[in-house]
Amino acid sequence: STAVRPGERALSVCLRHPHSHLLPAMAVKMGVNGFGRIGRLVFRAGMENQSVTMVAINDPFMDVDYMRYMLAYDSVHKAFPGTITTKKEDGKEFLVVNGMPVRVFHEKD
Repeated sequence: STAVRPGERALSVCLRHPHSHLLPAMAVKMGVNGFGRIGRLVFRAGMENQSVTMVAINDPFMDVDYMRYMLAYDSVHKAFPGTITTKKEDGKEFLVVNGMPVRVFHEKD
């Protein structure tokens, strides 16, 4: 299996650079555009993946408090196995998931 086990670090391999497998893979910063059923599923998968750092959510139609509720009590994927709070600071909104702030945007374009 190519899955990374707990306690191990993923290694990246690049065919153009033969020695790239010697370098540890960097965490990918990821944002989700849309926080509906699929957006929440992608967000959950990103939060579980150690090589992904979730940094942003954009949904022009959903309030940050409702995002917290929908993530916490998903009727299909059940309760979120962690902590979820919201934070508003200097005109910016955040969903704080397991202690990590995720910036929330409400942009249509």
